[in-house]
Amino acid sequence: MLPIWPLSRADQEPLTQEPLTQEPLTDDELATVYAYPDRLDRPYLRANFISSLDGAASLDGRTSGLGSAADRRVFGLLRELCEVILVGANTVRAEKYGGVREPSRVTGSPPPIAVVTATARLDPNAPLFTNTSVPPLVLTGRRAAPADLARLRDAGADLLIFDDDLLSPGSIVAALRDRGLRRVLCEGGPRLFSQLLAADAVDELCLTISPMLTVGDAGRIASGAPTQPRAMRLASAIADQDMLLLRYLRDW
Repeated sequence: MLPIWPLSRADQEPLTQEPLTQEPLTDDELATVYAYPDRLDRPYLRANFISSLDGAASLDGRTSGLGSAADRRVFGLLRELCEVILVGANTVRAEKYGGVREPSRVTGSPPPIAVVTATARLDPNAPLFTNTSVPPLVLTGRRAAPADLARLRDAGADLLIFDDDLLSPGSIVAALRDRGLRRVLCEGGPRLFSQLLAADAVDELCLTISPMLTVGDAGRIASGAPTQPRAMRLASAIADQDMLLLRYLRDW
């Protein structure tokens, strides 16, 4: 990791206009940069994405083609700092999600994967269920067929069935709050992220800019109906060779 430039948090002024260090950041220093706010009384939703220079959110259908060792390091750290990982069903399928193995620094156990799916049509033989030490949370609605629910329950899923069909962001956030899950990490996909943005539920965006120009029609990190633009405030920027790892906070 190369120098980190001006850092600020919601309750602090920018620390300096000079790099804090010319030395590689240790894991503990990196954890300080990405720390969640203290004393949360509601779920705080952090989203983490990667994008190419021309705005593509994936390469050959997966995000891994855009990443680097530095991006993977921060990706793993963000998982260690959260209490739950929120993700859409299409991303689970495309990225072949398995369970988290590393314990959370907050709870001492791996954070569960919380999958948002209106239909509950997930493969019970997928790594999400077979390669995990913590049962996934499956957030679904009334459209889910009883047979699909039964298969996921038999596979070990912790089911949260909502009364509304659309699984509104408000309902999702309320369900996580009721479970005592405050430090939320959203890893996609674009449709879920768009819905959270439309509901003004996103507190923070961690965005890695990959030094790559892509060819094709890969989508952006958000896709959906236009929403009211909202300003974000740069909180930190880390450079690793040609990769930029940026952190933005909502500008209240």
